[in-house]
Amino acid sequence: MKKPETRATLYVVGNINVDLIMSTLREWPKKGTEAMLESSSLRPGGSAGNCALALAALESPYRLVANQGHDQFTFWLASLFPESAPHWPTYECETSLTFGVTHPDHERTFFSNQGHIVRLSMQDVLAQIPETAQPGDWVLLCGTWLCTALYAEYPQLLATLKDRGYFVAVDSGWPPQDWSNALREQTATWLPFCDALLLNEVETLGLADSSQLDEAARRLLAKMPNNAFCVVKCGPDGARLWAANLALHQPGQPVEVVDTIGAGDSFNAGFLSALIYGLPLATALQWGVRVAGCAISSSPRRYPDWQSLFGLVEKT
Repeated sequence: MKKPETRATLYVVGNINVDLIMSTLREWPKKGTEAMLESSSLRPGGSAGNCALALAALESPYRLVANQGHDQFTFWLASLFPESAPHWPTYECETSLTFGVTHPDHERTFFSNQGHIVRLSMQDVLAQIPETAQPGDWVLLCGTWLCTALYAEYPQLLATLKDRGYFVAVDSGWPPQDWSNALREQTATWLPFCDALLLNEVETLGLADSSQLDEAARRLLAKMPNNAFCVVKCGPDGARLWAANLALHQPGQPVEVVDTIGAGDSFNAGFLSALIYGLPLATALQWGVRVAGCAISSSPRRYPDWQSLFGLVEKT
């Protein structure tokens, strides 16, 4: 099979950091003691970093738009994204680092410093993205609440990206400060520039201040452009999509869960890769679920190749 061609690129903007993940913590240790865990993994992380890793494996045309700190982790992170890293501005600070522990029920707890990601600015981002979009180009903004300097400029940033001709998607994540009416009012200033929201169930309900998923999605759509859509990642139940006159559901795959970290980011990579190739929204949901299912059921992490994804298109 010859890989289809596209002129479009996906620009992934946001938080890339170092992840140290250890497993499995069955109960919190007492203060002043030491707990021995079975395994550990040092790897690139963050919503943008996880998505970029999946895109690289899928061989999708992408650029990771980020910044970097200045310490012993700087070269290591940059070496993993050789085509993107030369464009990253360097800040004289420590690299953002997350320490995570997983629990027997596959839930996890994270501890993060601030580091370089809180310094990423609108100027940093716009300097790395062409001033004129190619047909079908998308920009995905990740780690919204963690990139604090960038979030302060979201309305102007999204408006500028739209002026340049890009489709804009946002995966905000869950705010560390929790949802509030004030935070919802802030999002209302940039939702009119957002072509797609890529959230999970609790994030969708929280942002919309609703207890019903269908109502929440449609409440958010009412604040977005006419042709926008809202995607909700539903874990084992797959993913759902709402648009003005459309509602879709792609069931999840029955897989043995090994590592759920970055599941939603992997979904984003599969979903938006399909759109980069001009495929329908139903196919994009299918790709997203397939990539996420492969990611969470493997260790070391694996992703489907582009041949298998395009094979789904042929079967359909």
